[in-house]
Amino acid sequence: MDLGLKDRVYVVTGATRGLGNATARALAEDGAKVIITGRDEQRTATAAAELGAVGIAADNADPQAAQRLVATARERFGRLDGVLISVGGPAPGGLADSTDEQWQAAFESVFLGAVRLARAAAAELGDGGVIGFVLSGSVHEPIPGLTISNGLRPGLAGFAKSLADELGPRGIRVVGVLPGRIDTDRIRELDGLAADPEAARTAAAARIPLRRYGTPEEFGRTAAFLLSPAASYLTGIMVPVDGGTRHGF
Repeated sequence: MDLGLKDRVYVVTGATRGLGNATARALAEDGAKVIITGRDEQRTATAAAELGAVGIAADNADPQAAQRLVATARERFGRLDGVLISVGGPAPGGLADSTDEQWQAAFESVFLGAVRLARAAAAELGDGGVIGFVLSGSVHEPIPGLTISNGLRPGLAGFAKSLADELGPRGIRVVGVLPGRIDTDRIRELDGLAADPEAARTAAAARIPLRRYGTPEEFGRTAAFLLSPAASYLTGIMVPVDGGTRHGF
């Protein structure tokens, strides 16, 4: 299936590894021009070279980052067709373990940084443009031990749905992607895979109807489809990529 991505231009944040990297790779392999970001300059340059992308060292929490990324797309390629806003998850912990500083840092990066990039992209995008958010299953129900994420991700999903209503008349779509247990460094850490990888993986997989973790590539292909013209009538939706963990509609 031709997703219609050839020569379209996308910004993907948090793309030096994990879900952002897998999505950037899927977009690039289908012919898109991709600008990726990461906080570490060397890691960003390395990932960009591997993907054949443009790499920009940027932190989502930086108030200037959003305009820099949109300006780079305009200057390098003369257009912007979409963004995927992905950022590493906040520190794990419960109410008593989470400090004001952790809440503030997470809000700046996960929430306000996403709002800024969505706002900057919306001003640049035209008919057929798309804004995507990498969120979490906590949009629907809290995940034990991730209190900060549980507090921020549902609010960002609400923002995304409001944005879909606001931008729809201009032909701009807004979508959310909700990863479940995808085999990334963060999930390995949260599920204790370092200490006893097979036992932890087996225990976690028992809660997943497909009985296995997802791969970053599976997530990336789903996100790339949602960002593509092939999904041109999909907006305001939250798509779980979780092996069937979430039941219902």
